[in-house]
Amino acid sequence: MSLLAASALLVSSCEEDLRYSGQTQYLGGVYGNQPTSNAPVDNVSYWDGDHIGGKASIKISLREQRAYFYKNGMLVGISQLSTGREGKNTKVGNFSVIRKDKDHASSQYGDFVDAAGQVVKPNVAVNDPKPPGSHFKGASMPYYMQIAPEFGLHAGYLPGYPASHGCIRMPEFMAEAFFKSVNVGTPVTIGN
Repeated sequence: MSLLAASALLVSSCEEDLRYSGQTQYLGGVYGNQPTSNAPVDNVSYWDGDHIGGKASIKISLREQRAYFYKNGMLVGISQLSTGREGKNTKVGNFSVIRKDKDHASSQYGDFVDAAGQVVKPNVAVNDPKPPGSHFKGASMPYYMQIAPEFGLHAGYLPGYPASHGCIRMPEFMAEAFFKSVNVGTPVTIGN
C-alpha cells in the first residue's frame, strides 16, 4: 500500500461520528437523516426508580435546567430540561400534578394545517391569523403532566437552554418514566 493510500485511509477514519457530536435528529415532527440542531448531548438524564416504591415528588431547578425525581425522599432520577424562555418564563412555586394525559396536544401552540394534514404555517398560536382553508393543530405534548392551568411537564425538544412557552420539556424516555411514576396530587416544586 502506498503512503498516499495509507494517508487517505487514516484521514477517512477520522471523520466525525455524529453520534457523539451533540446533534439531535428530533425536533417534534421533523424527521430525516440530517441533524436539525446542535443540541448538546444529554449526559445528565437517568432513571432508576422502577423497582422502588414510596411517595413520589419532583423538584425542578430552572438555573440548572434539571428535574430531580424522588421516591420516599430518595433520588431515583434526574432529567435534563428545557423550561420557559424569556418572556414566557416557567413559574416558580409549589405545585402538584392535577391531570395526566399520555397523548396531549397543546390548545395554544401548534401549526395551521390543510384538509390533508399538510402544514401550511408552522409554529403558530391558536389566535394567529389563519390562512384560508386551514385549521389549527395543537403541538404534540406526549406524557403531559399538568401542574397549573397553563403549563405542565411533557416530552419535547431540548435545545440546551430555556426555549418553551412556559412548559417543562424533557427527553421522551424521562417523561414516560415520570408519567408512569406520578399520580394526581404528586408534589412538584419549581425553584431558581
